[in-house]
Amino acid sequence: MKSLITIKKIQDLLLQGLNTSYVDDETSRRMWWASLEVIQKEFLSHTQEGGFWVASPLPALTDKKCLAKMQGWLWSPEGFPYFQMDNAGFLPVDHSIKIKEDSNFVRNYKVLNLNTKDGYEPFLIIITTNFQCLLTIAGEKDERTLLMRCDESSLKTAIELIDAKLNQENFEEAINFRNAIKNLGDLNINNEFDKSFWPSLSIKLANLIPKLSVQNAVKNDDKNDQLTEAKLLQAISHEVRTPLATIRTLISSTLRKYNMDESMRNRLIQIDNECNEQIDRFGLIFNAAELVSNDNSPPNQLARINLGEILYKLSPVWSKQLKRRGISIETDIPKQLPEILSDSEKLELMLRGLIDKNTRGLREGSTLILELRPAGQKLKLQLKVKKFDTGKNEIFNTENGSDIGPVLNWNPQTGSLQLSQVATQKLLASLGGHVTQRRDTGLTVFFPIADIDHI
Repeated sequence: MKSLITIKKIQDLLLQGLNTSYVDDETSRRMWWASLEVIQKEFLSHTQEGGFWVASPLPALTDKKCLAKMQGWLWSPEGFPYFQMDNAGFLPVDHSIKIKEDSNFVRNYKVLNLNTKDGYEPFLIIITTNFQCLLTIAGEKDERTLLMRCDESSLKTAIELIDAKLNQENFEEAINFRNAIKNLGDLNINNEFDKSFWPSLSIKLANLIPKLSVQNAVKNDDKNDQLTEAKLLQAISHEVRTPLATIRTLISSTLRKYNMDESMRNRLIQIDNECNEQIDRFGLIFNAAELVSNDNSPPNQLARINLGEILYKLSPVWSKQLKRRGISIETDIPKQLPEILSDSEKLELMLRGLIDKNTRGLREGSTLILELRPAGQKLKLQLKVKKFDTGKNEIFNTENGSDIGPVLNWNPQTGSLQLSQVATQKLLASLGGHVTQRRDTGLTVFFPIADIDHI
């Protein structure tokens, strides 16, 4: 009888013969997340379409663009073990796109059952024509090591073992896996990748430490404090989104696996919706904190996008969210508006934040009005509120609270924690927008039209 192939066995084989240093769980978690950011932002973003990834215990890739480019296989545990696992910190903060159609959840990767003998240490292998990488955390509790392998021998060993594991557990997916390998054709093995990866990882980890200057210590005290707060906020955002993403995955698994009455199903879907909203809120906070703490970071690469189509797409989602609070939404968006220059993915998150920010504390029966109009060489997006008690178009005062640090504003009247006005303006500016807010016109954001000079 053939021996059982497990993820842990693959990790142990890759660890054999290596002279490596061991770190505690907290340090290995930081190294893991920093490694994923390095791979996604600096390398995967430049690769071509196609390829595949295999991960465990949840999708390690957090960049939706990366997920959309490639085919995937995921070994994930059934049930609810994460609440007892010390490894929860390795789970991703923003796993794959979920599309809900009549309460059915669809993923763009195949989910397979993770055996308890596989272990729960994170594992990821990415194979494309021009980029190959294996990343994992191996070892025991508080004696972990980060492994990154890109040599042909290690990749071949890992692929053969994954194929053998699929053969043992799901023959149909083993065939699909082999077909994915064949479809790639000849690979350009990037043997030099580790020479770039480790310096980039060192820089990423070093940037997590607040910058200090002895010479300008007194002069820069306030700025250093702000940077420290922003970096702390980034870490907190990660920690908040991690269990929420886990809850969403468990809800999805439960809805797919078990028959239940309609009231229980609806309750789980409601919990999933609430988790998704909070993931979006803290994702926005993370983006703002990242912007504040990285003054020297390169600007966003803006591209031509259709803002009207984005608003049409998101309006039904916002309508459902606001309906749960007794608030309606009206949209006034002409057709065939010119395209603007922005970042579609980050802008969608920002728009969700603006909707949330401008409806917090509104009474049931109020209406949010969304208008999009041409304004010279720009498009003008206006958010106005029609209050239930007056019936007049007004702007709800979202700035009654006080700023706490460089990113957040706390409003004790609503119990709401939102982006500060300064952070909102800075984040929108990075997306090509200019924001103004007045009581008589509401919140207005101007976006530059993408003319021929920007192509």
